[in-house]
This record gives sequence, C-alpha cells and structure tokens, in this order.
Amino acid sequence: MTSPSIDLATEWKDALQLYPLYAALGREFVIELPACNDLEAGQNTPPQESVEQARQWFLDMDQRIQVYQLRQFLQTSALAGEDALRNLLQHHLRKPQHSDTDRDKVDFLLVQYFSLAAPSRLEDGDVDVQYVAQTLEPVLGTADVTIPDWLAPLADLMTEANACKSLSELLSSKVLEKSRKLKTSSEENYYTPAAMVSFTRFSFLMRRVFFRLMHGDLNAISDGLRELESRGVETLDCRRAQFSAEEPIARLRMICQSWKVMFHAEYSSGQPLRMLVDLRNVIDHALEKNQKGTKKAKAAAAGAQSQSTPSDAAEFEVSHQTADWSETDPQGNGSKANDEDSSGS
Repeated sequence: MTSPSIDLATEWKDALQLYPLYAALGREFVIELPACNDLEAGQNTPPQESVEQARQWFLDMDQRIQVYQLRQFLQTSALAGEDALRNLLQHHLRKPQHSDTDRDKVDFLLVQYFSLAAPSRLEDGDVDVQYVAQTLEPVLGTADVTIPDWLAPLADLMTEANACKSLSELLSSKVLEKSRKLKTSSEENYYTPAAMVSFTRFSFLMRRVFFRLMHGDLNAISDGLRELESRGVETLDCRRAQFSAEEPIARLRMICQSWKVMFHAEYSSGQPLRMLVDLRNVIDHALEKNQKGTKKAKAAAAGAQSQSTPSDAAEFEVSHQTADWSETDPQGNGSKANDEDSSGS
C-alpha cells in the first residue's frame, strides 16, 4: 500500500490528535524521551521546523514503544477509541519504510479497530473478506481485495484451528506459528489491501477460537478441581505447570479466576498460556489417577470381604489420609508453545 503524501498543516493536525495518546503511553511505561514542546503547547500554526521536529519525535517514540506495550495500553486506556486507532493506523501506514515491529503494530491495530467497529453479535459466517474490507474502508480506503494465491493457506489454517478441542491441541497444531511465518515472509506485500484485510479476518476469527478454547480449558480446570476436592484431595503436584509440588487446590482455584481476567484481553502463546495448558494436563492426570485409585480401593474392599484372614484385608487397605495425587513425571510432556507473542495471530 503506497503511503499518501499529506501537507504540513494536515500532518500537524494529525500530530496534535496523536500526541495525548503517545504522551500517556510514555507515562504508562516510563519511556524516557523529552516532551515535544510545540506539541505540548498545542500550537495551531507552527513553522515547518516544528513539524519536522514533531515528526522525528513520533519516530523516536515508535522505536521505543514495544508491541506488547501498545497492546496493553490500547486495551485498557479510555483514549483508545475508533478515532484514535484510525489515527494510529494512518500514522504507521504512511511511513515510507516499515520495520517488523511496524508490521506487528499495524496487524494488531487493524484487528483492534475491526473488533471495535464490528457488531458484538457478529456471526463467524458473516465475517467474509468483503465485510472486513468494508469495515476497514475508513483506514484502507476502497480497494481491490481479490485474494492472491499466496494467502490461500490462511483458509486451511482457520479450518485446522476450528477443529481443535483444547488449547493444547491448538498449540500442538502450530497454527499460530504457521500464520505468523506466512505473515513475516510476505515482507512489503503485507501492506497490500488484500493482505491486510485477509490477515485481519484471520486474526479476528482466531481470537474467537482462542477465547472459546481458553474458556473451555478454564472451565475444565475448575470442574476438575471441584471434583478432586470432593474426593478428599487437598493438594496437587503442579511442578509441570511451574507451581509447587504441593499446591493447595484452593489456591489453584484463585489462580484460575485471575487467569480469566488476564486472558480476557488478548491471546498469545507465552508463559501464562503454557502454564494454563500444563495445569489442565496436571488435573486431567490427577483425575485419571484418582479414578484408578478409587476403582482399586473398591476392588480391594470386595476382595477383603471374600477372604477369611484379617491380614489379607489389611494388605489392600487404602489410607484416606493420602490425598496428594502427585505427578509421576514432574517435568511432564505437555504441549509447549513458543514464547513469541502473537500480536494479531
């Protein structure tokens, strides 16, 4: 996508609109860069030198602002409305040259803008390329969105993601990594309208897949903890999920509640997500082991009743004091994800 040239007056007007957001972002993450005095003063008709200084100030800020910081800020700040997102997108798209970080920021901003602009009850089937292109028109303009052949794998990846029944399956499928590889290999082709629309659609639908699977895993963990607790289990060996060897179930329940809040904003394949996946593996294993232990105890009790000697019965006695169902393999073989953050997909 070519970067349209704008006159100095328009550039300054856009800079004045962006400055409060950048200034707030800088304060939020303690980004050490002196304020731009003319923008701070809000001059209406600055000299060309001031416009050029402001342009450099934004470039310097862009180099310091990380993708995760932009994401975190825009998902919690009252300044992050549709207008602000549109201004941010136009600011990044107008750059004559784009870094990988610029691409990741644009990718996130497009999905965030579409999420705000689209109806909340939008069905997945209605999120076709034409609809996404129409929603993004205020940013990308009217353009041909005929999908080139190199973007065809996105449809297969989406089908694969929709077939996953858990986050472990999703991470094992490497769908996020494959989509990111396709994105990074596109280089400047990413900035064609067809590519940006296609990746926005894919990332938006992937968000929905992620949240569906995430809520499913959290509910499975909560149900599993409740079931184990009802069977008298008080602690679990959660070293596989990077917790302690005797983690109280009550604390695990509190952690799950905090995860529901933490994962609400955005999906990624970083450390907390791996811990969630591994914790479900721990609990599934504990439930299975507990069930086997219960069956064994029942069989032992039945066998004891059929024996005439008390010593035989004692051989199969199960102590009710032993309620700590430990992992046989503390390291585990659970699914692991890359630490790479998926800003959009």
